[in-house]
Amino acid sequence: MFYYELALLKSPLNNLTYKSEEEITIGAKVLVKLQNRKVLNEAVIIKQVEEPSFKCTNISEISNNYYDEIMMQTAHFVSQYYVCSLGEALSVYHPFSKSIEKQNDEIKFDSKILLSNSQEKAKVFLKEKKQALLFADTGAGKTEVYIKIIEEHLNDNKQAILLMPEISLTPQMQKRLEKVFNKSVAIWHSKITAKKKTEILKGLQEGSIKLIAGARSALFLPYSNLGVIVVDEEHDESYKSDSKPRFHTKDLCIYIAKKFNIQLVLGSATVSASSFHKIPFFRLNETFHTTKKTYSFDDSNGNLSGKIINKIENTINGGNQVIVFLPTRANFKYQICTSCGKSVECPYCSVSMSLHKNDLALKCHYCGYAQQIPDSCPSCHSGIIHNLRVGTAQIEEELKEIFPEKIIKRFDRDKIKTNNQLKTILNEFNKGEIDILVGTQMLSKGHDYHNVRLAVVLGIDSVLNMNSYKSREKALSLLIQISGRSGRKGEGEVIIQTKNEEFFNHYLNESNYQEFLESELEFRQELYPPFLKMAKVTFSHANGLKIKDEMDSYVSYFKENKNIEVVGFGQSPIFKMANKFRYEIILRSSNVKALLTALHSVNTTNASIDMDTIY
Repeated sequence: MFYYELALLKSPLNNLTYKSEEEITIGAKVLVKLQNRKVLNEAVIIKQVEEPSFKCTNISEISNNYYDEIMMQTAHFVSQYYVCSLGEALSVYHPFSKSIEKQNDEIKFDSKILLSNSQEKAKVFLKEKKQALLFADTGAGKTEVYIKIIEEHLNDNKQAILLMPEISLTPQMQKRLEKVFNKSVAIWHSKITAKKKTEILKGLQEGSIKLIAGARSALFLPYSNLGVIVVDEEHDESYKSDSKPRFHTKDLCIYIAKKFNIQLVLGSATVSASSFHKIPFFRLNETFHTTKKTYSFDDSNGNLSGKIINKIENTINGGNQVIVFLPTRANFKYQICTSCGKSVECPYCSVSMSLHKNDLALKCHYCGYAQQIPDSCPSCHSGIIHNLRVGTAQIEEELKEIFPEKIIKRFDRDKIKTNNQLKTILNEFNKGEIDILVGTQMLSKGHDYHNVRLAVVLGIDSVLNMNSYKSREKALSLLIQISGRSGRKGEGEVIIQTKNEEFFNHYLNESNYQEFLESELEFRQELYPPFLKMAKVTFSHANGLKIKDEMDSYVSYFKENKNIEVVGFGQSPIFKMANKFRYEIILRSSNVKALLTALHSVNTTNASIDMDTIY
């Protein structure tokens, strides 16, 4: 009889011991029965153990799937660093299948891309350093550098991953990759069908697919011979998982690359402060097209001031296109009563609801609750509700009233729900069939707009004034990314609506983003990451008093630990969500081991832990 320690997939439970009459390899996926459950649970063999003193249940079934050494070691790291069970860490992976055999399918690729001197120097630097950062201005041609690096590895019979924020997986990028790598490239993201996923996994294991371009989940596929990982737009916060395990994909790529001797390329026009501090970088600031870009500012209180409307009118009358950017997609972020000053809150979450005019409804962006737009204030019953902050739908509406002859469309998650819709609207815009495109952060993510001469940025102050140590970095990075979409070939103008002209003007016109990062790192020293580690422990329960007491007891416990600091505690910014009251503790420490030990000692099902919190 053989005895094994198992990790239950998707389960927060600790490892369990089972027995088997036949020997099973480490990493094999098996099915086991849990007490009082009729359905069998998936589990993974972690290690062989001695016969325990207690009675063990038999392993019910051995599957055809298995997790290799890299998957197992990485999952161990995820469970330790991001504070979750080994079963939760392993569950992010797609395992190998024993029934799929690898085929020797060697193909040589020739991209015919000729790099400039600067790009060639960048490629050499990235190769020499093994794990490095490509700090490249918008339009400097970092994609060409990526393709050449990937091409070298594929010609060396290796596999490659190109990670992008989901929103950047554009038809444009897909075409570019398919042109070079043909059927050897596959696109992986949340919107592809189960059937397509099965095909890709089979092709990857057989060897016909050599390059995966995709969102963060693309990192967890069965690679047998990985040569390079490229993380594009490495500053993007969508690389951080918002559900358990709360890993940061970029940091995980750094770990995997160092641990298993894989080349890693991080790239962005607005690199994150942490990567800039930690990783050797090559500055690529020679652009293919010299762009003359001018920035102007508007401090009016209205959304579309006379100055902004004139700029838009002059641009579209000159036969050019305009993009209008807002940080939020709904018509208004908040609905405020003119009499009592209260907003219309979700009954299940203590957060103001957003107006979605097309659906004639107020919606909660946290739990999904929707209700009719009220005629009067639900709190005082007398006041009239007015709208505090504008969103994409209203701007689209206003622009249609001002320019009735022009084609104006919206580019946000409410409008763009499928890959086909994304393809359609980008094609229309690049063909010149749309005059003005109004959108959210989706506009800033790596899309090339050929004929844009004016970018209008509204609501950037709401990002700058966020309650986050990263608010300055987020606001400036977003503004530079948006600005980069204007005047890709020739002249471009960016008009920014802000009350903080001095801050933005300094780094856009007088200084540069690198200098900003240097001053930002100086400001964060001894206070914030990357110099210290931060974590957030969130407690939630339907009983508000009970959960507050639980938080208070952990505050006392953490305060006894001299190696960690309790930065703050109390109600979460969104105090109530899905009918549960929420409290949080923010911790920081220069001692990673001490912080992780403290977090692993949190023993309650009411707590969720976010190591390296970005909020």
